[in-house]
Amino acid sequence: MSGNIRQPIVSVLGHVDHGKTSFLDYIRGSTVVSREAGAITQHIGATEVPVDAIYRICGPLLKERKLAIPGLLFIDTPGHHSFATLRSRGGNLADMAVLVIDINEGLKPQTIESINILKRAKTPFIVALNKIDLVYSWRVHRDESFLSTYSQQNEQVRQALDEKLYNIVGKLYELGFSADRYDKISNFQKNIALVPVSAKTGEGIPDILMILVGLAQRFLEEALWTDETGPGEGTVLEIKEEKGLGASMDFILYKGSISCGDTIVLEAKNRPRITKVKAILKPKPLDEIRDPRQRFDNVDSVTAAAGVKIIAQNIEDVIAGGVLRVVREGDSIDEVIEQVCTESKICVETCEGGILVKADAIGSLEGLAFEAKAKDILISKAEVGDISRRDITAAAACSDPTKRIILGFNVKLLPDAKEALAESDIKIIQSDIVYRIIDEYEEWLAAKKKEMEEGSRKEMVYPGKAVILPDCIFRVSKPAVVGVRILAGRLRTGQRLIRDDGKEIGRIKSIQRDKETIREARMGDEVAISIEGATCGRQIDVDSVLYVDIPGAHCKELSAMDLSFDDKDVLEQVCKIKRKDDKFWGM
Repeated sequence: MSGNIRQPIVSVLGHVDHGKTSFLDYIRGSTVVSREAGAITQHIGATEVPVDAIYRICGPLLKERKLAIPGLLFIDTPGHHSFATLRSRGGNLADMAVLVIDINEGLKPQTIESINILKRAKTPFIVALNKIDLVYSWRVHRDESFLSTYSQQNEQVRQALDEKLYNIVGKLYELGFSADRYDKISNFQKNIALVPVSAKTGEGIPDILMILVGLAQRFLEEALWTDETGPGEGTVLEIKEEKGLGASMDFILYKGSISCGDTIVLEAKNRPRITKVKAILKPKPLDEIRDPRQRFDNVDSVTAAAGVKIIAQNIEDVIAGGVLRVVREGDSIDEVIEQVCTESKICVETCEGGILVKADAIGSLEGLAFEAKAKDILISKAEVGDISRRDITAAAACSDPTKRIILGFNVKLLPDAKEALAESDIKIIQSDIVYRIIDEYEEWLAAKKKEMEEGSRKEMVYPGKAVILPDCIFRVSKPAVVGVRILAGRLRTGQRLIRDDGKEIGRIKSIQRDKETIREARMGDEVAISIEGATCGRQIDVDSVLYVDIPGAHCKELSAMDLSFDDKDVLEQVCKIKRKDDKFWGM
């Protein structure tokens, strides 16, 4: 096989404040964590740890062993969800991962979610059990290996640490993993290695680096071969404005090479973006791409694996977590564009009768969809991006109240969506923790079903049919106000209306007769009604026929009642409309 062995890409993830960045700070000899807002990582970072630094930190642990890999490329994420957004052609961007767990606190919600993401991505990982220096009566031995510092603790301290460690082993077993302290493992392919460390004192850090390079050389050597002359492939970490440089992107190159002047194709919001590399800025070894202590090196080209900053034009709408492909002379740019489009496709199973979900990136959208499917939550539409007015309108069009909800993962509510939300009964659930979204959704669904059951017992929705009168459109929208004649049955405030083609119009906000607000209008009445969610000229117009949207559960009971001829006729018309889409509706 031609080429060279590249650096393994190692992602660091875990629960907030368990010491992900502090762990890397110790290896770098930096203080990135202290410069982050609230000491919490705000952006994805990348740090190259060259092989000579690994030799220096590991010291005698390596025992004169010759390393084939040129170093390690660490990725530090602002949360487990960011890990899921970083994808490559073969799946997840990371070759392996370090899951940081506070040994004193154990597994937290984000820890469990991180584990599930690693499992789903099939990414091999080891566990750094951080903050051993906070174990009661621990005697610090800076920079020493874990086994060395452990042997110098008294018996009570060793027992306290072992108890905490094996409690975590038990929790991991419940999640389907066999794990043990790293020095007690003989088969690293079947068991998760736990390495007790202190990011503050450096204890155990040599052990974790030794295990990472050992596992990489033993199990990943074939995957790490790369053709240095091949066209570069990589993943965009982040797009941001650089003073004096304009738009730039932090970028991980995992295959081939990239040079100044290269044509590149990137995943963007609407369609692939084609541009040229103006400059490549590379952080110095052991420095941080997102917050460097020293000036970047301006380089002509770089080979995999590397974390660099690229300056290029027209990249403002490029998607973080999206792919980048280099187009070389002789390559078909159309084929490269097709590759980018294929890799950018959202792999989410959708169906009619589901709910709408939004997320900040393809990877996190697929992660949310994966967890939703595990809970039998159907999805009708899944998109990357913030929640817009169009999303609110789409959710409001659902005739089933239990589907009038949007789940948003790490996204914002756009200003126009806030306006639309104020005029609707749509529920929005937003969070950057998937389990929190799923749990809140299940709580809301249970409450909504209970509310609907109580409402159906309290008030039966009777058939109703009306027509919009000529010259009686008083307001076009927000809400629409129109004059109608009740042709049969009755209309009540709060009821939803549909057209004769089954499309939902909106909800009756109020009814007025002779300038007096009333709760109900009956056959023969001519009244003004305001309809939330409707726009005259779109869903409705003069002579439009409106039907009360009868819940399917009410249809059976209504059929058994002694209704008037006109009411029965309207009920039959509604059944006919509904059964175009669902032949068993109301049965």
